[in-house]
Amino acid sequence: MVSVPSDQRQAAALAPESVKILVAGGFGVGKTTMVASVSEIPPLSTEELLTEASDGIDDLAGIEGKTTTTVALDFGRITISPKLVMYLFGTPGQDRFWFMWDELARGAIGAIVLIDTRRLDASFAAIDFFERREIPFVVGINHFDGAEHRYEPEEIRTALAISPGIPIVPCDARKRDASKLILIRLIEHAMSRLPAQASA
Repeated sequence: MVSVPSDQRQAAALAPESVKILVAGGFGVGKTTMVASVSEIPPLSTEELLTEASDGIDDLAGIEGKTTTTVALDFGRITISPKLVMYLFGTPGQDRFWFMWDELARGAIGAIVLIDTRRLDASFAAIDFFERREIPFVVGINHFDGAEHRYEPEEIRTALAISPGIPIVPCDARKRDASKLILIRLIEHAMSRLPAQASA
């Protein structure tokens, strides 16, 4: 039996636990914005300018002013407590990049699915993705300037047929405190899904 030096054991005991979180949703719902707002390090972003090549492929209805798109992922980090560090992975939103979602989801303890109430139909596929894979997720209602109506969480639940046990949280992806709050809500939800013996 190999003995581990006491200083290494102590360092391992003090090291924070790290968890992987996805920030997901349809095209233009605020994923890159959320990762950037909450990350304590300069976020890695793979945004590229939209070009004529995307005409007829990317649906810009309702977000005509959008000029960039995530082509791989966004990455950020936030320390929630001395014992918990979150690594955030923002997914690409366009259908043509969805082949990457399965790889990005590997090892994630949960996801935030951001929705834009002006374009609810863009949210169905993301919700279905996590439901089918039984990955815990919460829904964030990202409030956009210019939205004609602010919907209540239960209105969103009904419109998107979201299961009763899934939290729905109003948020503003531009604001750090709002983004931290929904991340904490996701951790709570994911922990509540653990088997009783695992959480004991």
